Amino acid sequence: MAIGKETMQQQHKKEEEEFIFKSSLPDIYIPNHLPLHSYIFQNLPDFATRPCLINAPTGQVFTYSDVDLKARRVASGLHKHGIRQGDVIMILLPNCPQFVFSFLGASFRGAIATAANPFFTAAEIAKQAKASNARLLVTQSSYYDKVKDLHGHLSLVFVDTPPEGHLHFSELEEADEEDIPEVKISPEDVVALPYSSGTTGLPKGVMLSHRGLVTSVGQQVDGENPNLYYHSEDVIMCVLPMFHIYSLNSVLLCGLRAKAAIVLMPKFEITAFLALVQKHRVTICPVVPPIILAIAKCPDLHNYDLSSIRVLKSGGAPLAKDLEDTVRLKFPNAKLGQI
Repeated sequence: MAIGKETMQQQHKKEEEEFIFKSSLPDIYIPNHLPLHSYIFQNLPDFATRPCLINAPTGQVFTYSDVDLKARRVASGLHKHGIRQGDVIMILLPNCPQFVFSFLGASFRGAIATAANPFFTAAEIAKQAKASNARLLVTQSSYYDKVKDLHGHLSLVFVDTPPEGHLHFSELEEADEEDIPEVKISPEDVVALPYSSGTTGLPKGVMLSHRGLVTSVGQQVDGENPNLYYHSEDVIMCVLPMFHIYSLNSVLLCGLRAKAAIVLMPKFEITAFLALVQKHRVTICPVVPPIILAIAKCPDLHNYDLSSIRVLKSGGAPLAKDLEDTVRLKFPNAKLGQI
């Protein structure tokens, strides 16, 4: 019986080995021993002066060197205000440079970032803050009524004029970057704590490690045959909210790794969207089906030069075939895809 069992196990192992399919392309080298920020800013000197973030409402441009420095200063500011390795900071913001500085600053500090939808109710925000054990919250004054009751449980930092008794974001971003304490970050340490949408139940925090996010980004943009084909000459539209993992991972982090320029648009409005594409010669447009529908139905589409777009990709929900065909006719030179 033992011999027969051993033979069956060997046969099963052989069958498993026979069903391993290898790509003809070489394996992608993924340096997932690195912390997320180190991976994102690899080869920084080669791209230091290239545009990194473009703040759509103001037109302000931050280079890759600017963003790296801002993030390290925020990390120092977080330390100054009591954030330690493994602590959680919460980001309650629309797409804006301070969102990026806060997220990357937390990574440099060895802390964890959790982001929430600014349209949440006060109760929903409080629930996520409590569940994640957030120690500090970065937000803007228009959301003060939603977060004021959290004062006393965590520090409130505002990117615009703060209510009396609260911190301005400059307290973080003007700290001395040399004061960041040395932190030994394990690849398995959590760096991001996004929350599920709650479609099939209550929202749940998803613990994403440095290794996990580095691997995910590497699979999308590194190697000879990347999934997303971003490159350093691209200009990527970031209109999808970064508090969603689709935008945080496949738009922001992948764009940063590719050293592309990223246009940060705080909310979608069709004419503003089209004007930004024309103004900044946007090449990559990650969107969702409602935006595709708005583009398809826009009567003024012909008034804008959208010829720079080379990739229009939709995600988050299925895209109907008839809608896909309609948009494809309007962008004959662009690749249209779903992820």
